[in-house]
Amino acid sequence: MINDNGNRVEQVTPYGITDTAKTEQVRQMFDAIAPAYDFMNRAMTLGIDVWWRKLAVKRLKRIRPAAILDVATGTGDFAIQLNKSLSPQHITGIDLSQGMLDEARRKVKDKGLEEKITFVKGDCMALPMADGTFDAVTVAFGVRNFEHLQQGYKEMARVLKPGGMLCVLELSTPGNPLIRWFYDLYALHIIPAIGAMKSGDKTAYRYLPESIAAVPQGDDMLQLMRNAGLRDTTFKCLTLGVCTIYTAVK
Repeated sequence: MINDNGNRVEQVTPYGITDTAKTEQVRQMFDAIAPAYDFMNRAMTLGIDVWWRKLAVKRLKRIRPAAILDVATGTGDFAIQLNKSLSPQHITGIDLSQGMLDEARRKVKDKGLEEKITFVKGDCMALPMADGTFDAVTVAFGVRNFEHLQQGYKEMARVLKPGGMLCVLELSTPGNPLIRWFYDLYALHIIPAIGAMKSGDKTAYRYLPESIAAVPQGDDMLQLMRNAGLRDTTFKCLTLGVCTIYTAVK
């Protein structure tokens, strides 16, 4: 059974407004920080997030997906990496935030990939795609923003073809107490300060470490996948436990 972490992350919201749904707060936050998002990703992870994405993409190579859905696609970095490494027929990226999608479309246009990658504005709680549409579904650093985690996993499982793979890349908290001390110092104090200077939204970068601490990790996350009807669930911790790759098969 999933412990109380299963619902805890759903209660963590960017602005702490009790009468506004998490989905709407997340949308507002990403619209606000979209211009600074890529810079902050590189700064927060010292560029290691690029390597994490490459490792996640490798998990999908064995199934050679032709059609991929990238959920919470953000500014499109993972979708672009998926196209570069896997050369699928088509990738669809979906995100709540118009600001993030504007950045994603600009990057895809600059790279001449408009025929290969398209973007849709939508909510992962009710994906606007038919059952069994995709060979692979991916999420990079997005599931902790879902308003209802289990519903999000059920939707992603629904649109997967039988035998298709779900690959989730998510930030996590290191287990080693000494590493955790330095991690907390960086995540709770340094990142919010840098985020406030660059994006003008300090609240958004306080939400980041709070949501990471609250999101299910390890087998708790895999149990959500299994509850959604997925099998062959695995996870692998990266970089001293600050990031984790989760995979499952329909």
